[in-house]
Amino acid sequence: MSTDPTLSILMYFVLPVWLAAGFADWLCHRATHIESTTGAKESVIHLLMFAEVGLPLLAAIFLEIDAGIILLMIVAFFAHEATALWDVSYAVGGRKVTPFEQHVHSFLELVPLMAILLVVSRHWPQFQALFGLGSQPARFELIAKSEPLPVIYIVTLFALIVVFELLPYLEELWRGLRARRRGFASTNASGRSSP
Repeated sequence: MSTDPTLSILMYFVLPVWLAAGFADWLCHRATHIESTTGAKESVIHLLMFAEVGLPLLAAIFLEIDAGIILLMIVAFFAHEATALWDVSYAVGGRKVTPFEQHVHSFLELVPLMAILLVVSRHWPQFQALFGLGSQPARFELIAKSEPLPVIYIVTLFALIVVFELLPYLEELWRGLRARRRGFASTNASGRSSP
C-alpha cells in the first residue's frame, strides 16, 4: 500500500465526509416530506447524481488511474454539477429547502472536486498528458490496479454506501412513488364519486 498521504486523505476523510453529507441530505429530504412535495421526480434526480459520482468512484477503486479515468472524473463532476443545479431549481419550487440542507449541498458539490484534486495530485503526469503536456503520453486503458486497495476497506466502503446512500435514496423513491399512487387513487376515487 502506498505511503502517499493523499491516498489516506481520500480513503479515510474525503469518502466518509461524502457519505455523511449524503445521509444528512436524505434526512433533510425526509424532514421536508419530499414524498408529498416534489416526490419521485426529485428522488430520481438524486439517484442520477449518485450514479454520476459512483461511476468514477468505482473506476478509482478498481482501475489504474490514467488520463482516461481522470477525464471520466472531470466529465462526471461537471455532469453532477449540472444535475445538482437542476435538482435545486426543481426542489425550491415545490418544497422548503432549509439553510441546513443548502449547507449540506455545498459539501455534496465540493467533496467530489476535492477528491478529483487529490487524485490529480497523485497522478499529475497523466493529468498533464490530457492536455498534451509533460513527458508521458496520455493513456486511456482500463487496467486493474497493480496495488489494489485492501479488500476489507472495499467491503466496508461498499457496505456503508449501500446502508447510508443507496438504500435511503431508494426508500425515498419508494415513498414518492407510493404517495403518487395514493394521489392518483384518491383523484380517481373523487372523480368516480362526482355526478
